[in-house]
Amino acid sequence: MPLVTPLSVDYDLETKELAEFFNETLGFCPNSVLTMQRRPAISKAFINLNKAVMSNEGRVTSALKRMIAWVSSNATGCRYCQAHAIRAAERYGAEQEQLDHIWEYRTHSAFTEAERVALDFSLAASQVPNNVDEKIKKRLYTYWDEGEIVEMLGVISLFGYLNRWNDSMATSIEKGAVESGNQYLRKNGWLKGKHQ
Repeated sequence: MPLVTPLSVDYDLETKELAEFFNETLGFCPNSVLTMQRRPAISKAFINLNKAVMSNEGRVTSALKRMIAWVSSNATGCRYCQAHAIRAAERYGAEQEQLDHIWEYRTHSAFTEAERVALDFSLAASQVPNNVDEKIKKRLYTYWDEGEIVEMLGVISLFGYLNRWNDSMATSIEKGAVESGNQYLRKNGWLKGKHQ
């Protein structure tokens, strides 16, 4: 059972309107947002932050941003966010081979060196204690500019919030997210866990 029960999608009309963004991203409004709207200022601020973070300003593609989110969520252990991130990567054009081999991003030929360093950055930045060091910095600057690094860290930080929110809330996972989790992640041990 979730810590706090999600409210109806019609509870706060401003949140409902903003949350239409997730129909494109995921195909549904996440239960996490429906829980946040118990304090509508939080749900609205979160959706606007999500839109800003996921906007594309440089070469960091929508698909790569969602794979960065998956690596971050995997590092923290949030199964809810892992499934959401892989579903969004799928919907935003990640190559089938990348989706099938996300667990092997460091060695699989479907990933470029630029993508690998972005995903390694996500892993290092998501760990506690933080593991971003001069080696990661040097590798990042080989492929990415400062604006793109800011975009990546925006995704990692957004998912740091979501990972803590959804794992603490034991947010109930939606059918579409379960389908994507089962398709791409289950072979490596993904389960809904507490997100029933």
